Amino acid sequence: MKLLVTGGAGFIGSAVVRQAVARGHDVVNLDALTYAACLANVASVEESPHYRFEHADIRDRAALDRILADHAPDAILHLAAESHVDRSIDGPGTFIDTNITGTYTLLEAARGYWQAAGRPEGFRFHHVSTDEVFGSLPADPGTRFTEETPYDPRSPYSASKAASDHLVRAWAETYGLPILLTNCSNNYGPYHFPEKLIPVVILSALAGKPLPIYGDGSNVRDWLYVEDHADALLTVLGQGRVGRSYAIGGENERSNLELVQTLCDILDDLAPRGDGRPYSDLITFVADRPGHDARYAIDPSRIRRELGWRPSVTVEEGLRCTVEWYLANEDWWRPLQARAGVGTRLGTAP
Repeated sequence: MKLLVTGGAGFIGSAVVRQAVARGHDVVNLDALTYAACLANVASVEESPHYRFEHADIRDRAALDRILADHAPDAILHLAAESHVDRSIDGPGTFIDTNITGTYTLLEAARGYWQAAGRPEGFRFHHVSTDEVFGSLPADPGTRFTEETPYDPRSPYSASKAASDHLVRAWAETYGLPILLTNCSNNYGPYHFPEKLIPVVILSALAGKPLPIYGDGSNVRDWLYVEDHADALLTVLGQGRVGRSYAIGGENERSNLELVQTLCDILDDLAPRGDGRPYSDLITFVADRPGHDARYAIDPSRIRRELGWRPSVTVEEGLRCTVEWYLANEDWWRPLQARAGVGTRLGTAP
């Protein structure tokens, strides 16, 4: 297939681009190159004849129309989004503009392109979303998000993603646009922008700085290795039923405190401190952020049953691979630490 991937210079988008090119798909990477994007994420494929890059914003309808006409993709994988909850608390307008207005603009461009092409049956608009649209779960391990869970977003970020999900479904129902929708759990892995929890912990530990944990560290997330997520997205794109949504989870629930302690143990093994003390000594509890959801967990039964997909690594295996990658790639993460807001506590506004 020829794929148009929006946000392909970001964390998850670049993993999709790399895997798609490796599998022989032609990929057009459309990215506005905002603060969290990095073309180094796709450096390994930039010379491939299967890869093209378009510097454009999903809010720019004229640019979208030109790119769709020039490249004639068989599918759109829509990953471009503002995604950091803490930043959404401090500046929600950017999230409304990109995640809602941007998705609307892309949907309209896709609809115009699809209709002009004669409504090809094989065309797909695959919208990539988050489990955060479903709200917060109780501690009971028997409760998990499914594709039927009612939406209950609780942050500006998750509300903007919920709105974009609703737009995508509306364009399917009203205009017949052939869509696919996926909601994933928390991603981690190589090329993770250094403002998110796992890279913050790794890089702070290496620098001998405090390892900040919000609240008491009891908040639980279902951790999904980014390469597994990219594989799941390409599986849904190739095999998923039109109009269907699929919840993609890592089947790896851990509290934030458990996660950080695991990272400390891995770092103790791979890069021990010069003074011989454990990295866990650096753990510091900080004020929680407003509206911090207690627990996310996904029931991935549908994607496992219908498409035969499930994650390939445990969180311990994935975290070790991630730590090894950051230890070997200082030339990637060091320059990013100078970008606006990185290393600064965000999301504390009342």
